Amino acid sequence: SVPFLIRLFPVLLTKLVFLNFLAFPFFVDLRRPELLLNNTVNLYLTTEPGVTVGIWHTVPSSRGAEARGKDQQWYEEALADAHPVIIYLHGNGGTR
Repeated sequence: SVPFLIRLFPVLLTKLVFLNFLAFPFFVDLRRPELLLNNTVNLYLTTEPGVTVGIWHTVPSSRGAEARGKDQQWYEEALADAHPVIIYLHGNGGTR
């Protein structure tokens, strides 16, 4: 009966394989990364009308002292300076 249910409801397979309805670590607000990671801020990027992508900007520990206590605008300006940017794409699980 399980293959029959999966054939009727393919969304079940997606949910059971990827488990993207679970948020790990538990009870953590991923919109506030500064509570988990040093020198990190949460930003949102509008890629096209109706599509917004949440991103974290983490500066390296070598710039940690410089970043301490700065606001979101400082982090946005730091993206435009001469330092390299590494982009990590984690997948489509719905969490960061």
